[in-house]
Amino acid sequence: MTARPLLNRRLDGLGTTIFAQMTALAQRTGAINLGQGFPDTDGPQEVREAAVRALREGRGNQYPPGPGVPELRAAVAEHQRRFYGLDFDPDTQVLVTMGATEAVAAAMLALLEPDDEVIAFEPYYDSYTACIAMAGARRVPLTLRAPDFRPDLDALRAAITPRTRLLLLNSPHNPTGMVLTRDEAASIAELAVAHDLLVVTDEVYEHLVFEGEHHPLISLPGMRDRTVSISSAGKTFSFTGWKVGWVTGSAPLVAAVRAAKQYLTFVGSGPFQYAVAEALRLPDSHYTGLREDLRAKRDLLSSGLEQAGFTVHRPQGTYFVTADIRPLGEEDGAAFCLALPQRCGVVAVPTSVFYDDPEEGRSLVRFAFCKQDSVLNEAVKRLAHWRA
Repeated sequence: MTARPLLNRRLDGLGTTIFAQMTALAQRTGAINLGQGFPDTDGPQEVREAAVRALREGRGNQYPPGPGVPELRAAVAEHQRRFYGLDFDPDTQVLVTMGATEAVAAAMLALLEPDDEVIAFEPYYDSYTACIAMAGARRVPLTLRAPDFRPDLDALRAAITPRTRLLLLNSPHNPTGMVLTRDEAASIAELAVAHDLLVVTDEVYEHLVFEGEHHPLISLPGMRDRTVSISSAGKTFSFTGWKVGWVTGSAPLVAAVRAAKQYLTFVGSGPFQYAVAEALRLPDSHYTGLREDLRAKRDLLSSGLEQAGFTVHRPQGTYFVTADIRPLGEEDGAAFCLALPQRCGVVAVPTSVFYDDPEEGRSLVRFAFCKQDSVLNEAVKRLAHWRA
């Protein structure tokens, strides 16, 4: 398998990312955009005010420190201790990045050599393929299959070769919504230790788990010195445009990621870093309230899709629900998504663009439910009317 050097996944021969294409289609047709995963309301007012206050007080308006402002690094360390009992030195074991996407890119560039193999859950979040390719490495898919999208641990074991360098894992998983169980996480950790593999974990949906619990791999035996743990503020606080992410791990691994990161964006999001430091210290009610609100939205959209005739794979976490279009008499998710805005005024994303072999996800489409209830209700109404 060869690594694809192109950043953009393409749909129907068009040279643009699937998200840009479907968003443009929504704007052109006036359709409800359930394709791209961003909320249509902002996060807590007190967090916005913290950003305004930082701007007015001149905190972060110039280049912030390379590793991130001390206030945010301390808050990240406190968050890891508060939720997972993990202790990190904010000076040497925490790094602030321009969102989780930059953190993944920096980790791939820092930790991989040309022709190393990287095993990743498929379907992939689209930037993973580009980041692995930019590092000159080769990706090896561990395909998650419907209906439950559980990882096949025997297949993972068989996929490990002498060239395997790193596992790139995302749980809760975008786009399927799969959440690793404790036993699955422990088995993956055992394989990583046995084969002396590095692990990079994308945990941006860590607080959006509706069934089960989030188990950071870095917390498991033997994983502390081989794991780069990544998260961000965008999904947890509903400020996806701020692009504030972070890395936690052992000092040598964080230093390696920082060495690559400084030549990507150098620094960024100065005033927002101070606001996110305050956001991370919000009471538990914020985290539970966000989770329960999104659980209700998941159920609203999932039930509506089921009533419209889709086979729905209700997610355990994240912003997204995956649906199969075959009960509707359809086979091709890409063609279906291109036609759906004209049919009923709703936009979704074909899941096939997240696979090396598009046939694996040919009949699957992804809908985002991180929208206002009124928007979801209107989308469900439109789908039901179309099917009727």
